[in-house]
Amino acid sequence: MAALGRGGGGQLADRGVVPVEAGEVPKDIKMATYTHGQPRSFLEDAKFRRPTVTEIIEKKLEYLRKENKNLNIYGSVFYGTTAGFSGILANFIFRYCFKVKHDALKTYASLTTLPFLSTIVTYKLFVTDALYSGNISQENCVVRSSLVGLVCGVLYPSALAFSKNGRLAAKYHTVTLPPKGRVLLHWLLLCQTEVKAMAFPLVFQMLIGILNGLQHYAVFESTLEKKTLHED
Repeated sequence: MAALGRGGGGQLADRGVVPVEAGEVPKDIKMATYTHGQPRSFLEDAKFRRPTVTEIIEKKLEYLRKENKNLNIYGSVFYGTTAGFSGILANFIFRYCFKVKHDALKTYASLTTLPFLSTIVTYKLFVTDALYSGNISQENCVVRSSLVGLVCGVLYPSALAFSKNGRLAAKYHTVTLPPKGRVLLHWLLLCQTEVKAMAFPLVFQMLIGILNGLQHYAVFESTLEKKTLHED
C-alpha cells in the first residue's frame, strides 16, 4: 500500500499536480481569499481619505472664525474711531459757542477717548454678545448697531461736550450767566445754530451702524451654516 501510495504520488507529480498535505490551504483558495479581501483595502483607503475632507472643512471653519474675529475687532475699532471724531467736532462746536479757551487739551482728550471706549464696549455687549448667543435676528442686529452709533457716537459726545464746556464757561465767565431757573434753556439758546452741524455725524454714524450690523450678521450666519454642515 505504501508503495502504491508513493507510486500514485509520483504519477501525480509527473502530471503536474502537487498533492496537498494535511493542514495546508490550497493556493487557489488563498488567492480567492486575497481577491475577496481587496474591497476591504478600498474601504480602508476611503477611511484614510475621509479625515482629509474633514481637515479641509475644519480649516475653512477656522478661517471663518478668524474672519469673524477680525470683523469684530476692526469693525468695533472703526466704529469707535468715528465716535471719537464726532466727540472732537462736538467739543469744537461748544467751545466756540461758549467762547471757552481754557483746558483745551483736557477737553479734547476726554471727548476723544470716552466716546471711543464707550462705543466699543456698548457694541460688544449689545450686538456681538447677543449675536453669538443667538437671541437676535438680522433686523434686530442692524437696529442695535445703528442705535449704538446714535447714542455713543452723537448724543453722548454732544452731552459731554455741552456739560464740560458749560462748566468752563461758568467758571471763567466767558459768556453771560443764565438767570435762575432757566439754566439749560439759556445754554441751548446760545448754541442752537451751531449745534445743527452735528447732523452730519448723526447721519454718518447711522449709516456706519447699519452697514456694520449687516456685515457682522452675514459673516456670523455663514460661519453658523458651515458649522452645521460640518456637524451633519
